[in-house]
Amino acid sequence: MSPMQQKVLDGRYELDRKIGEGGMARVYLGRDLRLNRRVAIKIPHRHMSDDADFLDRFRHEAQAAAILAHPNIVDVYDVGQDGDIHYIVMEYVEGIDLKTLINREAPLAVATAVKIAEQIARGLSAAHRAGMVHRDIKPQNVIITPDGHARITDFGVAKSHLSTAMTETGVSFGTVDYISPEQAQGFQATPQSDIYALGIVLYEMLTARLPFKGDSAIAVAMKHVTEQPPTPRQINSHIPPQLEGLILRAMDKDPARRPRSAQEFGDQLANYSQLAAQDTLVNAVLGSEGAQPRPIATAPGRPTGPIATGNTGRVTIPPPRQTPVRVPQQEGLGCGVFLVGMLILAGVLGIVLLFSSGALNDLFGRLNNGNGPNTPVIVQPSSTSLPDEPSPTPDARVSVPNVVGLSDGAAQELLRTLQLIPAPTTENHPSISQGIVINQGVAAGTLLEPNQPVSYTVSLGPRLVTVTVPDVVKMHQSLAQSQLAAQGLQYTIIEEPSRTIDAGFVIRQTPQADLRVAQGETVRIWVSLGDVVRFPDVIGMQLSDAQAILERTEGLQLIYIDMQTRERLGDFDAYAPNQVVSAQIQGGEGLNNGNYVPRGSQIILGVRAPE
Repeated sequence: MSPMQQKVLDGRYELDRKIGEGGMARVYLGRDLRLNRRVAIKIPHRHMSDDADFLDRFRHEAQAAAILAHPNIVDVYDVGQDGDIHYIVMEYVEGIDLKTLINREAPLAVATAVKIAEQIARGLSAAHRAGMVHRDIKPQNVIITPDGHARITDFGVAKSHLSTAMTETGVSFGTVDYISPEQAQGFQATPQSDIYALGIVLYEMLTARLPFKGDSAIAVAMKHVTEQPPTPRQINSHIPPQLEGLILRAMDKDPARRPRSAQEFGDQLANYSQLAAQDTLVNAVLGSEGAQPRPIATAPGRPTGPIATGNTGRVTIPPPRQTPVRVPQQEGLGCGVFLVGMLILAGVLGIVLLFSSGALNDLFGRLNNGNGPNTPVIVQPSSTSLPDEPSPTPDARVSVPNVVGLSDGAAQELLRTLQLIPAPTTENHPSISQGIVINQGVAAGTLLEPNQPVSYTVSLGPRLVTVTVPDVVKMHQSLAQSQLAAQGLQYTIIEEPSRTIDAGFVIRQTPQADLRVAQGETVRIWVSLGDVVRFPDVIGMQLSDAQAILERTEGLQLIYIDMQTRERLGDFDAYAPNQVVSAQIQGGEGLNNGNYVPRGSQIILGVRAPE
């Protein structure tokens, strides 16, 4: 039985209407009939009632939260169970959640944002002193009353020293937009983790932006671990430098460099305007304008600049360059005259050889035959060879063709035609189709002897990457989609009714969890529409047939037949007598064939009256 069908829990807590919903529970506005006061009642989703570990944690953390009493924390009044329905009864706080305020008005005035953050810090300080770590501080879990009072709610994922529930290694609770680096890496959350999240909340209030965004939850979580955010004053120059320093210190990657406690952070926020701009407040990497980067470590004894300095502070001056020694000139005639003589002798011998070969006679003959000085002259080689000189032979080498972009078969055929030997290898390529030549080892145009190998690489297509299918059954649809996308998987959503899984949560999946599949494969997930019934296709039928079908449809009850006369029914003559022309849920809107309606709905049929 659903909570709203039951209406009253343990004969004391009356349910009115749903006012909120999260990944694990719904919150209803209710009334404590014994004390006659309004309360908020949190009830886990039905499919969570089968999870013994979750229910154990639900009870323990609610009991731990109940011991907290602070003006900035929503009070927990009671924890109980009625049949298979577990519940927590909390103080009902009039107001809006901080996320709604940010979406509507951010960037908030500095004084407003600081006052809200200070109140959250005070509430966290009380929780931390009681041994509680919230682990999911975010604007959605802070209620702002009409008079500006901040109240922390939803300790549903909180961890206390009273709890016996354990968290698996690598599992991090909380929302990734505000998750601390240590939680993102699977380490245990500490009070400093809550301070980090509060730093991001204050950042968002003052800039109207989150410090990190990404395509998936995992991408955002990794940015918390590895990246530095834009400084707040880069986005909103009205933020005072001292306040920016406090925000960035709270968001430091190293928990040890954040404020030592939420109490200390609250005190600093209350007095930030009196703080001096101390170096200790601003992370050297994240600081505002003018901050110097951390020095880069160098090897021992290695100078950090172009000129090294000693211990005395003096600049070490390098020794002057040595002047090259020039070889002294030789006096007298020496070898210079000898070289000139050899050149003259070589010229004379060249002229003699030209006359003996007949080349000069050919040249003078062409000039006498009218070839002018601008006419090109081609000197033909002598057709006769000197004694013992081999006859010239033609060049038998082959020019290597360009085979890049060809298929492997076409490349091999082309190379064999040119009497070259194909020598292919293969490798994966992210964008080139299988069987196409990616590159070649011998450049196109290279001259090779026949029967020489030409190496080239053929694509095998993209490398097949396999991933593990995550288990998304009983997850909310949005989280399931994020988990699948983070693994590089596609997904198809199929909606269907479920009497056991609440609307919006995954009923089943295929392929099943933990299987290895190729990245990019499609996972089908069936998402619950809740406990609903499909209204059968009775509109347009004769009344007798419609009645028979509705009687067989479990979960629907036909309670009234509205006979509509000519005066009430437009296009009266377009319908046959006793034809069903409309349908609706009692007290609700009209229905169409195939609509889903809550189980137990009472149906009214509109029928064209006989003449």
